[in-house]
Amino acid sequence: MKTLSLDLRERILAAYDAEQGSREEIGRRFRVSTGMVKKLLQQRRKRGDIRPQHHRSGRKPKLLESHRQGLQQLIHQKALACTLPAIHYVLVKMGLTYKKRLSMRVSRTAPTLPGPARSGSADRPASIPPGLFSSTSPRPRRT
Repeated sequence: MKTLSLDLRERILAAYDAEQGSREEIGRRFRVSTGMVKKLLQQRRKRGDIRPQHHRSGRKPKLLESHRQGLQQLIHQKALACTLPAIHYVLVKMGLTYKKRLSMRVSRTAPTLPGPARSGSADRPASIPPGLFSSTSPRPRRT
């Protein structure tokens, strides 16, 4: 999805401030979602600015600037003379992986259902009695 231009953001908020309709009506008028109108109002109220926030998206780095400086010093001192994969394996052993699900529990490998599903209970008769239609009647065996 493309980012809304600053001009469009300003026109949406100007229409809302001029009370030219509700959030839903303004969203339909400018062909944006009601949530986008709400987000713009909230962003203006909290930050005082309605520009896009591209710098806030994405994953936060685990290696901070101080870490990078330490690595640069090791490289310049020739104390760290190895390949990129070797550095990768050391970082993985240290727990600095690029795994996306850090805070979620591990997926279960066992089946979640106790057994195969059944169609109705054993004491309830079938909804279509056998033999009522030609498709449900027992077929004669071929000899």
